[in-house]
Amino acid sequence: MHSGEGGANRASNEFSRRDFLKTAAGASGAVLAGGLTRNFAYAAGGSDKLRIGLVGCGGRGKGAVDNCLESAPNVELWAVGDLFQDKAESARRLFLGLPDKPAGTQPIGKLLSKITGTQPTQPAKKFRFIDKVKIEDRCYWGFDNCQKVIDSGVDIVLLTTPPGFRPIHMQAAIEANKHVFAEKPVAVDPAGVRSVIATSELAARKKLSIVAGTQSRHHALRIETVKRIHDGDIGDIVAGQCYYFTGGLWVVQRKPEMSDMEWQCRNWLYFTWLSGDHIVEQHVHNLDVMNWVMKAHPVNAIAMGGRQARTGPEYGNIFDHFAVEYEYPGGVRVTSMCRQTEKATTRIGENIVGTKGTANPAGSITGEKTWKFEGKAVNPQVQEHTDLIEGIRKGEPLNEGLRIAESSMTAILGRMSAYTGREVGWDWAMNASKLDLVPKEFNMGPLPVEPVAIPGKTPLI
Repeated sequence: MHSGEGGANRASNEFSRRDFLKTAAGASGAVLAGGLTRNFAYAAGGSDKLRIGLVGCGGRGKGAVDNCLESAPNVELWAVGDLFQDKAESARRLFLGLPDKPAGTQPIGKLLSKITGTQPTQPAKKFRFIDKVKIEDRCYWGFDNCQKVIDSGVDIVLLTTPPGFRPIHMQAAIEANKHVFAEKPVAVDPAGVRSVIATSELAARKKLSIVAGTQSRHHALRIETVKRIHDGDIGDIVAGQCYYFTGGLWVVQRKPEMSDMEWQCRNWLYFTWLSGDHIVEQHVHNLDVMNWVMKAHPVNAIAMGGRQARTGPEYGNIFDHFAVEYEYPGGVRVTSMCRQTEKATTRIGENIVGTKGTANPAGSITGEKTWKFEGKAVNPQVQEHTDLIEGIRKGEPLNEGLRIAESSMTAILGRMSAYTGREVGWDWAMNASKLDLVPKEFNMGPLPVEPVAIPGKTPLI
């Protein structure tokens, strides 16, 4: 019997935000008082194994495990966790190379079962790093799955749940003295951003790593292009544009037996408290690049957006398009647009306009110093884990907490403006806004969906 089937691993039906953190807080105080332990033993030679624990077993979580195990030697998958048992179990079986769910649940499978008297199974999916998988019975689910993964003996926690949970999980991991890989974004509201900034400051004091899943900053061609921009190859920056025009994504239809909370968490892309809306969940990649290029965050934003192509209840309460003008220090204006619409033109990328040329941060410059990247670039989704682990083993942990918090806030700022129809200043949003979208209590019960925002009517909080 693997972990999760016994009573010790069953989740309670109710869990508060305080419950997520109370166990980790006690451990944190003990370590600060008595000295740092296992997580800091790798600076001396890097021969010890690093154990990773996955929190969030969706597609990106499984991909992050694959990327991390590819990125460096002597790394092993030690534990997995998810809010839902079926997702945690599915990931466990994938990583262990076990057969998937019994095929007897399908009509042909039921017929074969009657004929043969056996329970047929689907073929096992082969995970390419199965020799690095040591999860055994460490498979957890429920609202407390993150804490159980943390407590299982891991060194690095991969946080790939819906973003609404990210500030809570990141705080718990750092307080428990774990290094963190956190998928983008790291918050969905100003309250969450402030929490992540505080956590990143704690990580710095503890010499712990926080590496974010905005992989552009670990991509050789982008690193070289941005360096050239900063060196003045396009002159002074006067404007910029960034885009994330794409088609639709998956949607989970509600089943009669699903509670509000279960359906929203399974269909998390479409609820602002979970995803932040697609400007935050997806377009944050481009906005992170703009902040990187500008060496700053914007000072204000004015935006518009709406919900035109996706209007059914299965699309929750998010918009399907946004257009934002961000003003950066020095009066530089950046146009940001994103859209998720089927059968429409796609465009994903950034453009930087200078007094002596223009730059595409993905590897080219046009103007007085025309240039194109021609080197070799490693997959940045692997490289970000390589950099994380190298920093741990050198005793020089990377801490990207503040900058990914600011990039997340940049996207949140645009959403707040679009939702309310108001121009919103960075300082007010960061320091005075009381917007906190995440429920104070977590249970698999009722959770009314907030109405779709209406510019001019939705208040700026």
